[in-house]
Amino acid sequence: MIDRAGLMLFFEQNRITQVTRDHEPVFRAIDGEAIKAMVPGAHAKNLLLKDAKNQAWLVSARDDTVIDLKRLPKAIGSARLSFASRELMANLLGVTPGSVTPFALINDTGRQVKFVLDAALATSPIVNFHPLINTASTSMTPVELGRFLTLLNVKPLIVDFAHLG
Repeated sequence: MIDRAGLMLFFEQNRITQVTRDHEPVFRAIDGEAIKAMVPGAHAKNLLLKDAKNQAWLVSARDDTVIDLKRLPKAIGSARLSFASRELMANLLGVTPGSVTPFALINDTGRQVKFVLDAALATSPIVNFHPLINTASTSMTPVELGRFLTLLNVKPLIVDFAHLG
């Protein structure tokens, strides 16, 4: 599994422009208010979910977004959703709770995880995600995030959570 250092090397080798800042550990989106004040851009909450058919879904949305797990399946074409276990998180993405991030898709070499990206994040000037560990935040443009995903052969499903109905 690739770790933070490996991720940073991947960014460097592929000329993906980013800025990474170290900070105190953050376990929930609400815990990082002081960090958000210091780090410009949209901040994310990231959920690893599993549906009733055992399909894994990584959902990345703005940290202030309400994600209705009862309405989400219809929007993304999944079965009923629940939170993935710590073990599944470690096995598929190589991260622990509090460190879930789209960057962890680098460890999903079998492309078992479907990626759902909030339209509000996709259109923000700068987006912030943990670099596989919750003691830092990595900032980049959505264009750079798109380059990262393209290099991994991951096509995000863009969902407008603000108008999910």
